[in-house]
Amino acid sequence: MTNQAKTVTVTENINVEKTEKIGLLGGTFNPPHIGHLVVADQVRNQLGLEEVWFIPTATPPHSNGKDTIDADSRLDMLLRAIQGNSYFDLNTIEVDKGGINYTFDTIIELQSRHPDKEFYFILGADMVHDLPNWYKIDELIESVQLVGVNRLEYERKSDYPILWVDVPNVDISSTELRKSIKEGKPVRYLIPNDVVSYISENELYTKGEVSDPN
Repeated sequence: MTNQAKTVTVTENINVEKTEKIGLLGGTFNPPHIGHLVVADQVRNQLGLEEVWFIPTATPPHSNGKDTIDADSRLDMLLRAIQGNSYFDLNTIEVDKGGINYTFDTIIELQSRHPDKEFYFILGADMVHDLPNWYKIDELIESVQLVGVNRLEYERKSDYPILWVDVPNVDISSTELRKSIKEGKPVRYLIPNDVVSYISENELYTKGEVSDPN
């Protein structure tokens, strides 16, 4: 019943003129790093998007049991990461709902709230390869334009309609960053300075201190 209601809402808005193209970049952002920022900036510029909205997950559906810190801390870090770029914005739709959120449901809700916007959902080539396992993938590809960006070791191909964008191969893993922080290794230039400071001040990912870049 819920999905039917949302579909009706989108149908009612179908004749609304789309005046803005908005990129959507989802993820745990655990922590946010320069790879996220580079992808968002490159896609925005190359596709002529008005903005890119960063959408942190509440409980990631594809996490495979990955340890994710609390949403409030991730929101604070993400705000610090995107500050200073007027083309970037934070959207808390999934955190506000809580629990597990699926991309299809989020897209339908955003289209209902913003019928004047045309959305482009950005994902790495690794996630493109996992699309057959996504919730309501057939409905998703009919609802939004998927934008794929290259990742090392993954081919740029899919059975789904993907709009591919070339971006610099900044191969940074949040998992490896958390490991480096825990081991006291430097992460300067991999994570924005304000985020590194926040991690240090709040002793995230480690019981010890993270070296402040300033």
